[in-house]
Amino acid sequence: MSWAHLDVMDGHFVPNLTFGPQTLSDLKREVPLFYDTHLMLDNPAEFIDAFADAGADLISIHLEPDYDVGATLEHIHERGVQRGIVLNPETPAEAAIPYLHSVDLVLVMTVQPGHGGQAFRSDILPKIEQIARLRSDGNHAFHIEVDGGVDLANAGLCLRAGANVLVTGTAFFRAHDPSAFASEILS
Repeated sequence: MSWAHLDVMDGHFVPNLTFGPQTLSDLKREVPLFYDTHLMLDNPAEFIDAFADAGADLISIHLEPDYDVGATLEHIHERGVQRGIVLNPETPAEAAIPYLHSVDLVLVMTVQPGHGGQAFRSDILPKIEQIARLRSDGNHAFHIEVDGGVDLANAGLCLRAGANVLVTGTAFFRAHDPSAFASEILS
């Protein structure tokens, strides 16, 4: 299945500002992909309905802002959308434990979210391994996604650590031949 990872930024939780649900709606109408919608927002609970209505297939929310994560995940589920949680580099893997039974994806950030083009932090690989152990030990089926500086040099490290979904924004768009890059990163 082909995925598109959409980084939605509010200019508060992260310094950059991107787009809203209308862009997702327009993309969904024109390009039939699985839309993995990463909400980098101070108040993601307030935007679940808008992004679900726009066609998000999966909505991932950060654990770091102050809001009811469990209730927000339940709302995403009630809307018939897959749900994910996101861990910033400084957030320990243990923070995910209360939610692992109810998510379809755990996104591990290997950079500070909000700016493209940052270097991959290899010191986050043990966290990916820990999330993979928690998945195995708990008999969970969620995906482990890695976002931040993923390229040909470190994709294999992420996969060996237990990830099965890779976000390759800057590396993909800077590749001489993006189609060849996509094939090579999966091999």
